[in-house]
Amino acid sequence: MTENVKQRRIILDLAVTLDGFIEGENGEIDWCIMDPEMGFTDFLNEIDTILYGRKSYDLWGQYTPQPKDSDTEKEMWKLVHSKEKYVFSRSKKEDHQAKYITENILEEIIKLKSKPGKDIWLYGGASLITTFINLGLVDEFRLSVHPVILGEGKPMFIDINKRVNLKMVNTRTFSSGVVQLIYHLDRNE
Repeated sequence: MTENVKQRRIILDLAVTLDGFIEGENGEIDWCIMDPEMGFTDFLNEIDTILYGRKSYDLWGQYTPQPKDSDTEKEMWKLVHSKEKYVFSRSKKEDHQAKYITENILEEIIKLKSKPGKDIWLYGGASLITTFINLGLVDEFRLSVHPVILGEGKPMFIDINKRVNLKMVNTRTFSSGVVQLIYHLDRNE
């Protein structure tokens, strides 16, 4: 008797401004609301792997909370750092906390998705997100739209080379004003 094993999904989970930016002009994310009501810890418990671009990994992949940070934030970072990490970079670097992928992204991700485990969080940055979308590798888009307009910054999506049809699967509105939109890739195109 064979057991049906659910294939792992790649989930793009992003905080975004109402005008479509994921960072301010100078990389600022001070507008991002970490509302406990949003259940970010629950999301972290649904994944066991995080995918980073090199710049994102350098900024956040090894982030250490400050002593002044809340216990909740410290616990969140402990949970983040318990995950397996992959860094996509043109140059290989030695790092015992992450595995580096420098080529054959499609093949490497197909192998990773076929391994047993929980879902996979595509953390970013923008060029890695673009690559994954253009390769059709993102299964779920979780966009948390924050109640702020920046006017300029790093756009959520750049250089997408073809239309991507999505199916809405859920929306949630939080008391902070954040609206979470969850879409699945429509593979029936």
